[in-house]
Amino acid sequence: MAFLDAWALTTEPATFAPNSKWSNKDMDVVPKYLRTWTTWDFVAYWLSDAANVATWNMASSMLAVGLSWRQVLPAIACGHLIIGIIITLNGTIGARLHTPFPVINRSSFGFYFSYFSVISRAILAMFWFGIQTTTGGECVYQMLKAIWPSIQHMPNHLPATSHITTSAMMCYFLYWLIQLPLLLIPVHKIRYLFIVKSFLVPACWISMFIWALAKTKGAGGTGVFNEPARLHGSAATWAWFAALNSALGNFATLAVNIPDFTRFARSEKAQYVQLAIIPIAFTFFAFIGITVTSCGYNLYGNVYLWDPLTLIDKWNNRAAAFFASFCFSLATVATNIGANSISCGNDLTALLPRYINIRRGQLICAVVGGWVLCPWEILASAVGFLTFMGGYTIVLGPISAIMIVDYYLIHKGHIDVPALYQPHGRYRYTNGVNMRAVTALVVSIPINLPGLISSINPKIDAHGGAFPYNIAYLLGFVLAGSVYYITSIVFPPTTTLLDELITGETHDGQLRTETNEKDWEASSEEKRDAAVTLHVADAHDDS
Repeated sequence: MAFLDAWALTTEPATFAPNSKWSNKDMDVVPKYLRTWTTWDFVAYWLSDAANVATWNMASSMLAVGLSWRQVLPAIACGHLIIGIIITLNGTIGARLHTPFPVINRSSFGFYFSYFSVISRAILAMFWFGIQTTTGGECVYQMLKAIWPSIQHMPNHLPATSHITTSAMMCYFLYWLIQLPLLLIPVHKIRYLFIVKSFLVPACWISMFIWALAKTKGAGGTGVFNEPARLHGSAATWAWFAALNSALGNFATLAVNIPDFTRFARSEKAQYVQLAIIPIAFTFFAFIGITVTSCGYNLYGNVYLWDPLTLIDKWNNRAAAFFASFCFSLATVATNIGANSISCGNDLTALLPRYINIRRGQLICAVVGGWVLCPWEILASAVGFLTFMGGYTIVLGPISAIMIVDYYLIHKGHIDVPALYQPHGRYRYTNGVNMRAVTALVVSIPINLPGLISSINPKIDAHGGAFPYNIAYLLGFVLAGSVYYITSIVFPPTTTLLDELITGETHDGQLRTETNEKDWEASSEEKRDAAVTLHVADAHDDS
């Protein structure tokens, strides 16, 4: 115990939780002086997230099934418009309440059942952190190759069963090491990294776009743009919906935990720009990926090089190769921190707030995701596991839907923020579980399982069950949202229905606290509802 006590965090006096077992500084409501993210910070954040390797080759699988580029681009645009709406709706909750996703989730899932969402998200974040770090290692390899071409001939001392070479492991370790100190930057300051990336990386992409057009004298007669659609009728329709679903799943994780970032918004309106910037940025950068790859088809032997790093590997201009690889490495590290590391840090903080804050959580993610999971092994030999993790959107869609319906339609934005930190408060529901959320998940997830199983193992014929999986995210979202709404109307959660938002804040942004759990539980509902609300300072003196 003495060892654990030495690692215990100091509880800030502003916390609404009864003790350090339930919260710490990073889980608490963001104080007013740390709400620094402006509209331009959210623009920079999404420009940086959009310009990554995954967006570059997003269209590859869509084109491979037989769709034309004219069908693929609208699917990408529509998918990101829909996910942009979902992200903005959930982001608004964080911007209003200034609390992280693990805390907000308690209002809809119940205090203890929210851990299901938190653990799911943490596991996903660690997994994708490792995968992104592998991509970063490939960027470092191209940078070193541009400086010292002899790295191509470095002898390999690792066995074939390790699924990685000596040079690749060296580059992976270097990238992981370079990335590590960036994880220590506080969330309210990490926006500066996104700002730098939002200038450098798009400039690199546009330069590659112009280079490709100049080398081929226009992309009109090249690879992708010459290929007509190979699918027609119902087959083309289902393939298009599958492409739409793929675009939706691209940031299904952030649609759930975007409050981890929007809680730092200077105002609620600052994050509304996500509604526009997400579909515009992702569609634009996906089009660049399609165009450059199409031009590369003509330039490099009629082969589609969907991985931009493979394309860079073909270049003879070492300076250009270094700069482009550096930009892609910057793109990868910013995406990895923004989409995976910080999110995992928040999730692990919620699981053990007495010992883990965001910084410690990020370091745990870096070690587990970067080394324990051995991502290079997964990429080389666990294709089915990769498919399963990618298909986990069948769970993320329903979680997003439940959060949105609960906040906007059931509680109408009237949340008791201090109670979100109380294990025996009004959001305890039934032993910490909101059965309405359980019912919504039970109804919405199984319908997509046959298609997911078939995608993991094509030998298993799902028959008609494969078709729902083509629209898995939307189907799960609509089903979960509808079931949650109906069950909440038929069986209303009366103890959680309020007439106004209770933030626990005074006029100057200070927090009123309840530090004694027993006193808090003994407070009458009338006193609780008379707590300090947004814009209203009250004399709530139970403490």
